[in-house]
Amino acid sequence: MNKISILDSLHAGNTLIADGATGTNLFARGLPAGTTSENWVLNQPEQIIQLHRDFLAAGANIILTSTFGATSLRLAGSELAGRTVEVNQQAAALAHRAVEGSMAWVAGSLGPVGALLKPYGPLDPEVVVAAYAEQASALAGANVDLLVIETQFDLNEAKSAVQGVRSVTDLPLVCSFSYDRGRKTMMGVSPTQATRQLEDLGIDLIGINCGRSLDENLLNLQELRQATRLPIWFKPNAGLPQVDTQGNTVYSITPAEMGALVPTWLAAGAQVIGGCCGTSPQHLVEISRAVKPS
Repeated sequence: MNKISILDSLHAGNTLIADGATGTNLFARGLPAGTTSENWVLNQPEQIIQLHRDFLAAGANIILTSTFGATSLRLAGSELAGRTVEVNQQAAALAHRAVEGSMAWVAGSLGPVGALLKPYGPLDPEVVVAAYAEQASALAGANVDLLVIETQFDLNEAKSAVQGVRSVTDLPLVCSFSYDRGRKTMMGVSPTQATRQLEDLGIDLIGINCGRSLDENLLNLQELRQATRLPIWFKPNAGLPQVDTQGNTVYSITPAEMGALVPTWLAAGAQVIGGCCGTSPQHLVEISRAVKPS
């Protein structure tokens, strides 16, 4: 089957559904605490494929690779050090296996590198650019359909990420920020600032993911829509995390409650909707029903 490019679909006015959380769902399925999803990409590939398929069955059009922490900088010091290209290409292959026969797109996930850039931290911008370029090259070489720089909080890192990606590929590119201080990121970046700094650097969508409460993320979405004409990617958490009586981290928003909020997100200008931490396949079923009512 031939599928159109994701940008053509968005430009035609379609609303698309991205998947839900990787980490919280894999932990619920047995991923040990302190172990990353990248480890299971190599050691438990069927678990990764099954989660992708569960999101696909729930209505997702876009499946993200399990590569959020798969830059060389993030993998350094772990058992996966030096295996950046292998991890990213294997993760992309698993996502392609999961979506085979469907019209879904595979998105390569690129998360933060795990340390601050100078002058606030130890990393030179050139090192960060190179790390993102290496990851993006591996994912592009494994035939992903788009790339998603996500959970950003520092404009300098986001700019370095975009520069690194654009040095190796012209694939459709999302850059998404986490407003984990409510209306700003931990580095004080607002949605308006993110847009003004990045929309002319070669990104195709700008977005919001993770963050804090859904009320705050709605305000961020509304601000972002006022600040840009780019399509907006919106993957908020399923509410705020809480610790239950067994010591497990749980998220406060039920699938039905999350689905009920989708019309508000659409009205506020989101064109790609999914979920971040705490968003299960059951949440995505309700999101999908709200986006595409029968």
